Amino acid sequence: MTRIALYQMTSGIDPAANAQDIAAAIAAAAAGGAEMLFTPEMSNLVDRDRGRAAASVHDEEHDPVLAAARAGAAAYGIWVHLGSIALRGADGKFANRAFVIDSSGDIRARYDKLHLFDVDLPTGESWRESSAYTAGEAAVVVSTPIGAMGLSICYDLRFADLYRALSTAGATVLTVPAAFTRPTGEAHWHILLRARAIEAGAFLIAAAQTGEHADGRATYGHSLVIDPWGDVLLDMGDAAGIGFADIDLNRVADVRSRVPVIAHRRAIPAVQVIA
Repeated sequence: MTRIALYQMTSGIDPAANAQDIAAAIAAAAAGGAEMLFTPEMSNLVDRDRGRAAASVHDEEHDPVLAAARAGAAAYGIWVHLGSIALRGADGKFANRAFVIDSSGDIRARYDKLHLFDVDLPTGESWRESSAYTAGEAAVVVSTPIGAMGLSICYDLRFADLYRALSTAGATVLTVPAAFTRPTGEAHWHILLRARAIEAGAFLIAAAQTGEHADGRATYGHSLVIDPWGDVLLDMGDAAGIGFADIDLNRVADVRSRVPVIAHRRAIPAVQVIA
């Protein structure tokens, strides 16, 4: 068995305070015997006031949460998947970027969110992520102590072709750090995550934001670890804190031998549309 830890956060508008929280979470994860810690989307800052947020968004070199994650990983000898942080991009917009950091504090992989959340919800909530963020341009699989890890972020979850591409490229673990709204979380979070795990025959690790944030936003929580058969190994509910899960890495081969969907995949031929 391999132990992992998830940090379910209620990120605020102050990156320095969030950095302290993540440093403490890394220490707690290491003390609990985890080989890797997973944090949510927007671990450095949750602030829908984009004018105010702009003063707290930095480049990679100066972001305090990324620095804390790298220092903590090196100090405690633990890998960290920093679910994502807002960073300044080259085009004047922000990047929503995930990092995989090894136990020496070195960055092993970066991933920029491919699909941006532009929606109007029945509750009256409206989100236009593309007005402030630039979408990524590449899917990423990175080798880690718990296997080949395919990276994604939040709204990516709704695009099954991304996870097909990641598992076809060798991913045996899929990550979906998130800051799901409560209405969409209640409706779709568990269903979609279990479906992605089953379709890929892979572990699914989803660290999430939760609770009432300082900017007035409310997020769903329920950080999950799901095995390749679709069984939920960990559901953290709506409380912030650290959760642990023990995963059997041999489970991937076992499930894929029973239901060999990856081996059976075919290129989809042209669709015939018949009136």
